Amino acid sequence: MSRTEGGCPECSGRLRATDGETVCVSCGLVVAEDRVDRGPEWRVFDADDRDRIRTGAPRDRSRHDRGLSTEIGRGDRGASGRKRRRLARLRRQHDRTKISSKAERNQVYGFTEIRRVVSNLDLPRGVRDGACRLFESAQDADLLRGRSIEGFAAAAVYATCRTRGGGTVRTEREVCEHARADVEELRPAYDALNRELGLPTGPIDPREYLARFACALDLPGRVESRAREIAAEVHENGLAGGRDPTGVAGACLYAAADDCDVALTQAEAAEAADVSPVTLRGAYYALPVHD
Repeated sequence: MSRTEGGCPECSGRLRATDGETVCVSCGLVVAEDRVDRGPEWRVFDADDRDRIRTGAPRDRSRHDRGLSTEIGRGDRGASGRKRRRLARLRRQHDRTKISSKAERNQVYGFTEIRRVVSNLDLPRGVRDGACRLFESAQDADLLRGRSIEGFAAAAVYATCRTRGGGTVRTEREVCEHARADVEELRPAYDALNRELGLPTGPIDPREYLARFACALDLPGRVESRAREIAAEVHENGLAGGRDPTGVAGACLYAAADDCDVALTQAEAAEAADVSPVTLRGAYYALPVHD
């Protein structure tokens, strides 16, 4: 509360401002009223967020409506049976009106699949948003006609991982382990994306896989460092051309472990790289460590 200047027009008593009203202390006359709250409305829009903001919930690129549509809440537990049924009908009709076409329905399903795959692969949010943009571009280019939506969702995640690099690269088999599509569905979808949209993809550098494979094999840091040196030499000399990059990465780790006197079998390295021991052996004998 704060005291205001001047006196009451009725009794010349003192005025006091409180709760948006200016009131005379002596006679109780309300001299002025201002119920408008001119301060910022700080709110929390995310249950896990502790920072209060006043700009509204952020846009979500992984939602077909960017996350801007309204939702009818479920605070009707104390309501009567008739009111609960009425609210349930309203929610059902509201959910139906949010999707106005088959294209939007396909986009909702594709985005949901992308979010699920990205979450299971523990990939960053940038991959999720990039995959959703790529899926939407494929839909705008009419590439989904007659093809599997699940395959294009998995291909969008795989292509986004390849174009981003920086440790986010995943193999086709790793993506398909968490997707509702198999490799036979992912490959034609990825080929269509690459051919029609001109993705900025090139040969995968085996070094992208070294950190994950070394962690899976529980190898010391010096082995990974030595494997990176071998992989860099392979890349500079163009020795990885035509070979599975995961097999080359596994072979580099196997060769590095041998140089560092760390026990590692070809079968263990091949299992971590998800290739056959024959593939790993072929890549191993092509490494410059045999020169």
